Amino acid sequence: MEIRITFYGNLDFFLHPTLKEPPQMMHVIRRSTSVKDGIEACGVPHTEVGTIYVNGVLSDFDRIIIGGDFVDVFPITPPMDVTKKSFLRPDALEMPRFVADVNVGKLASLLRLMGLDTAYEQEWKDSQIAELALREDRIVLTRDRLLLKRKTVVFGHLVRTESPWQQLQEVIDFYSLFQWLQPFSRCTYCNKILRMVSKEAILDQLEPLTRMFYHEFTQCPSCGRVFWPGSHRERIKNRVMNILKKRGKLGLQDNINIGTLFNDM
Repeated sequence: MEIRITFYGNLDFFLHPTLKEPPQMMHVIRRSTSVKDGIEACGVPHTEVGTIYVNGVLSDFDRIIIGGDFVDVFPITPPMDVTKKSFLRPDALEMPRFVADVNVGKLASLLRLMGLDTAYEQEWKDSQIAELALREDRIVLTRDRLLLKRKTVVFGHLVRTESPWQQLQEVIDFYSLFQWLQPFSRCTYCNKILRMVSKEAILDQLEPLTRMFYHEFTQCPSCGRVFWPGSHRERIKNRVMNILKKRGKLGLQDNINIGTLFNDM
């Protein structure tokens, strides 16, 4: 039995790189299968799919397809708002929260730096990441297609870009995270919300020059690390502002107040 599955838009990224024709794959099956399994047999993780039609009728991932069926598969059109329900994902998230695998560990640190709740442990296995994503309603970020094909992963994104700062921009753009950014509010090591702390309380942890020139500090309630507005913050601020400028997100129409965004600087 033959099932024709036609992919559209940027889903051709997942198809065979030597494909010269439009991204259409004829998937031959010997038995009935679900739409999800049929799509993923062609190499496309279900997390990258935005809309599916089977024989012209809107379909979910669980529909069983048989020989002679025509399946049209469309990508997610960014920006994706995970707080809104969709046909394929009827259970929306309360807010964008992430879990990253070891392939994008530096991205996880940058997301935390931007104040975005991002779970990450270098030793986590794929099964643990998928379980955590389901249990805590998190979006999986990875460069591993097999991880995204796990059925328990509802929301996920295959990171395309290479460098951590490019990856940060990619994720911010894809999920339109501008309103959720709270730079320097979260520990980059353990993901906890930082607390204001008096200089006297952490004086013994400071180097002499830090004691002399800085007077405002935050501390992680979990690992105890101390943070202060050093020169590195200005460099980070400039990089974030460049991301916002490139995407035209510094205008009033986007309701982003840069002064508020970097209030702790």
